[in-house]
Amino acid sequence: GALKEALKEIRPGDGVVSPSSNTLDIPVAVLETQLGSRRVPAIYTSAIWTRNGALVSYGPDFRAQGVQAARLVAKILQGARPKDVPVEGAKNINLAFNVKAVAVLGLSVPPRIFFGANSIYR
Repeated sequence: GALKEALKEIRPGDGVVSPSSNTLDIPVAVLETQLGSRRVPAIYTSAIWTRNGALVSYGPDFRAQGVQAARLVAKILQGARPKDVPVEGAKNINLAFNVKAVAVLGLSVPPRIFFGANSIYR
């Protein structure tokens, strides 16, 4: 399809920022491109992709967001009016690397970058 054709247009030295999508075919296609013979570095918005071979992810901690949402729902169930419950943004943003992907892509990442990561997958 169009997505596969667009990914074929990536040239050496390019990288891809995978969209955070509810449709899994886009991130999966980008991951296949990164891990396949093309070796295209990609960044994702969720560490779940980094755990599964993606190079790097930077985005909200979805587990922490779930806990945060549950706390707000509990307030409403305990009688707070929804309009009185303050809107909250993500409090935790995670940076995760996959060192195997770093090696496969032949990249060099300074150690200080890894020190700033919340998660490193091997």
